[in-house]
Amino acid sequence: MLWFNKKEKTQKDIIEDVLKEVEKEVEKVETPETFEEVQEKPVMKKSFFAKLKEGLSKTRSAIFGRIDSVFSAFKTVDDDLFEELEETLIMADIGVDTSVFMIEELKKRAKEKHITEPADLKTELKDVISEILSGQDSVCHLDDNPSVIMVIGVNGVGKTTSIGKMASFYKSKGRKVLLAAADTFRAAAIDQLEIWAERAGVDIIKHQEGSDPSAVVFDAIRAAKARGADLVICDTAGRLHNKKNLMEELSKTARVIERETGKTANEVLLVLDASTGQNALIQAREFKNAANITGVVLTKLDGTAKGGVVVSIAKEQNIPVKFVGVGEGIDDIQPFSASDFAEALFSEVN
Repeated sequence: MLWFNKKEKTQKDIIEDVLKEVEKEVEKVETPETFEEVQEKPVMKKSFFAKLKEGLSKTRSAIFGRIDSVFSAFKTVDDDLFEELEETLIMADIGVDTSVFMIEELKKRAKEKHITEPADLKTELKDVISEILSGQDSVCHLDDNPSVIMVIGVNGVGKTTSIGKMASFYKSKGRKVLLAAADTFRAAAIDQLEIWAERAGVDIIKHQEGSDPSAVVFDAIRAAKARGADLVICDTAGRLHNKKNLMEELSKTARVIERETGKTANEVLLVLDASTGQNALIQAREFKNAANITGVVLTKLDGTAKGGVVVSIAKEQNIPVKFVGVGEGIDDIQPFSASDFAEALFSEVN
C-alpha cells in the first residue's frame, strides 16, 4: 500500500522546512535598497542624563507631584505649608529624620531670604536635596595597581548585574578589569557573572560552587598581578545560613584583600535596590555595622517611585551613592552626580 512506503516527516524535517521558508522571506525583505534605507535612519542613543530623567519619572510623580499640590494649595509660606510639606516628604520614602532636617533647613532659609512665595521655596528645596547629596564623596578612588572593589549586598538587588556593568564602564575608560566570582554559594551567581564578563569583554577567575570565596579572591588578585590587570572587582555572597556567617565571610575576604595588596579594598560598595524604599535604608544600616562600606550602588531607579531613599541614605547613614542604574542595558549604569540627580528629579521628561 502507498501509505506503507510514505516517509513521515520528523520534527527535524519540519523545522528545516520552516527555516527555509523564513530564509526565503528574509531574502525578499533584505534587498540592497531596503538595507540602504535602514542604514540612513540610525537609532539615536539616549544620553545617560536623559535615561536618568526618564527613569526618575515615577519618583518625580510620587514625590514632586505631591509637593506641587502642596505648594499650589498655599498662597504664602507659613507653618501649615511646612507641616504639610514634611508629611509629604515622609510619605515619599525620604524618611522621618531626613524630612525633619529638610523642613528645618527650609524654615531657616525662608527666614534668612525673606521668602514668602511657595514657588521660591520649591527652588530652595531642590538646593537642599542637591547639597545633602553633594556633601558625600561620590568618587571611586582607584589609584592602586591593582585596585580592588569589593561588592556586597543581599541576593536579588542586582549585585552581579551591577558588577558586570561596572566592568564594562571601567573597561571603556581604559582599565584592564578582572572579575572574581566569589559568590561561590550559588552556582547561578558564578554562571551569571561569567556571562557578564563575556559581555563586557573582561577576564574572570572562578572556582566550583561551594569553594572558599576567599580563595577565589586570592587567585584573582594573583592573576591580576600576573596579567597586568589594574582593577579587580569581587562579587561576594548575598546570603549564608545566617547573618553572622555572612558577615564573617565578608570579613575573611576583606583580610585576604588586605594581605595580598598591602591595604584594604579601595572601595567596598553596597548594592541596594531602590524599589525597596526604606528597606534599602535598613540594609545600609545593617551592612554598615558589619563592613567598612565606602559607597552605594543604587539599582532599578527606572522602575520605582521610591527613589527618594537616595536622600535618606546619604543623610542618615552618611554613605555616598557612587553608581546609579537606570535600565537593563550594559551601559545603563554611571557614576552618581548629585547635581544631575537633583536636576532630573525636578525637571520634566521631554
